[in-house]
Amino acid sequence: MFEGRLRLFLVRLCAALFLLPVSLAAAQEKDGVGDLKLPGISSYATPKSETPLALGGGGAITLSAQLTDKGTDITRGLVWRVFKPEPVNGKLPMVASAHGGSAVFQLEPGSYLVHASYGRAGATKRITVGKEAKRESLVLDAGGLKLDAVLSGGVRIPPKKLRFSIYEGTAEANGDRALIIPDVEPNSVVRLNAGIYHVVSTYGAVNAVIRSDIRVEAGKLTEATVEHHAAEITMKLVREAGGEAIADTSWSLLNESGDPIKETVGAFASMVLAEGDYTIIAKNRDRIYQKDFTVVAGQNQEIEVLATEAAAMDPEEGAD
Repeated sequence: MFEGRLRLFLVRLCAALFLLPVSLAAAQEKDGVGDLKLPGISSYATPKSETPLALGGGGAITLSAQLTDKGTDITRGLVWRVFKPEPVNGKLPMVASAHGGSAVFQLEPGSYLVHASYGRAGATKRITVGKEAKRESLVLDAGGLKLDAVLSGGVRIPPKKLRFSIYEGTAEANGDRALIIPDVEPNSVVRLNAGIYHVVSTYGAVNAVIRSDIRVEAGKLTEATVEHHAAEITMKLVREAGGEAIADTSWSLLNESGDPIKETVGAFASMVLAEGDYTIIAKNRDRIYQKDFTVVAGQNQEIEVLATEAAAMDPEEGAD
């Protein structure tokens, strides 16, 4: 009964802390913890004081972590949490925590669960504390991932218009993937457990999206750059070629199949679009105007829609 309850509580924390159950389980098995996991981060009892557990009669234990089994100690960026393995009122008591690199805890003799997190990477290990000082080490089996994107020909993309989302590499039965980290800025380093991840690069906010699977190797920084086939397009409604944009214009953008993909209002309609053929429909007052155009990768352009009788559409056309 106790073993079953313990496993139930322990499964939750790992899922909430890292969103990387497969990688974390591998790290735990390597550390000899088997399928032992910690509860959700909201399901443990916080320490009652800032002082690590009972100094009297306890033994000092020094904890360190490495990216690989032959790597050097990580000197900063670690978060240590020490738990008692027996739940209290449905929660595992967290008896001590520390930030930085290696950490020294003074703990009462007994068994504990130690968790080390390094960014989105982490590992869990069961330790036993006696009256004598000792050392324990955790191998995170982790690396770093640095992402960037360019346009065709290596043209740089403005960082403010570029974002990445990192998902688990393996899809669920319904095809969905668990999101690990959203809105990752380009050229920032993300720490992850070793493994394959599904990365989605989004340029702008419409349909310029690139997906790729990237492998993170333990102890290494993986740098990946994807190529977007897209361009920035600005549309305006004018009474004559080169004229001023007409205010209070409603815009509807259709793709090659005729499906609406973007709507906006204003004198200008500016957006990033993947290469391909499109139709833009501009409505001003009771008049509707239409123009077909093509987006060529890497070629930003301004599209003028003429507000002339020849270009005007019948408002009843396509109403059904």
